[in-house]
Amino acid sequence: MKGDRKYILMFLFPTVAIMSVFLYYPFFKSLYLSFYRTSGFFDKKFIGWDNYERLFTDKLLGAATLHTLEIMLYVIVFQVGIALVLAVMVDNITKLKGFFRTVFFFPVVISGTAISLLFVLFYNYNFGLLNNILANFGIEKVLWLDESNALRAVSIPTVWHYVGFYFVLFLTAMSKIPADFYEAAKLEGITGFKKTTKLTIPLILSDIKVVITLAITGTMKVFEFVWVITSGQNGTEVLGTYMYKKAMVDQNFGYGSTVAIYMVVFGVLLALLANRLLKSEEITY
Repeated sequence: MKGDRKYILMFLFPTVAIMSVFLYYPFFKSLYLSFYRTSGFFDKKFIGWDNYERLFTDKLLGAATLHTLEIMLYVIVFQVGIALVLAVMVDNITKLKGFFRTVFFFPVVISGTAISLLFVLFYNYNFGLLNNILANFGIEKVLWLDESNALRAVSIPTVWHYVGFYFVLFLTAMSKIPADFYEAAKLEGITGFKKTTKLTIPLILSDIKVVITLAITGTMKVFEFVWVITSGQNGTEVLGTYMYKKAMVDQNFGYGSTVAIYMVVFGVLLALLANRLLKSEEITY
């Protein structure tokens, strides 16, 4: 290992360099700017903890946090839940596994912006697909993006986009379960739904915990679906759009950076809480 250290470092260097430029530097730059009041790129004044104190009295930030948590609930229940159900169904078939894996994963490779534009067409009041379907059945058209429906409307493409990613993770985890376990369960009369609840799910609990953690942290980054479909209007402001408005629209980089730091800390705390709540004894095989 001592002789190979230089080769290890050589292969690690590109990754470390890229992460330093695109991850670590922006984070510490945001941390630095969060202690300043800024107006544009060059006008800044040191104000200490004032931006962080403002977080506790910012009602719009509070609303954005609640909206983010609501989308997070939809993601955990429906995105992870649907992915798990699909993985169980595909794991129990012997043919066309590769086909279903490709079909279900396909939405992940499509740009979030493209999917958002597609759903804008679905939700259009006058010419949208959904209202045209309702009109054909003699049902009154719906304002899908009004304040009572908008947050759920933007949650649907958010959930749909990454179902395939978690489906593949679950299916991969299930494929690692030894066939001997299923054969022994069959001899004991454990088949069908009972096999899924008593054998498959307990054996992939650690993977389910990882997926839920990824879903939580992924929700903290939701931006394009909300921005393209509603621009954060009609009660759909989330932390990502609120941070963008403060930093880029209002040119208040100091407070925008503070919101970004808040997003990071809040996401880490939620992930740690989820890990603690989902803590279970890992089953090895």
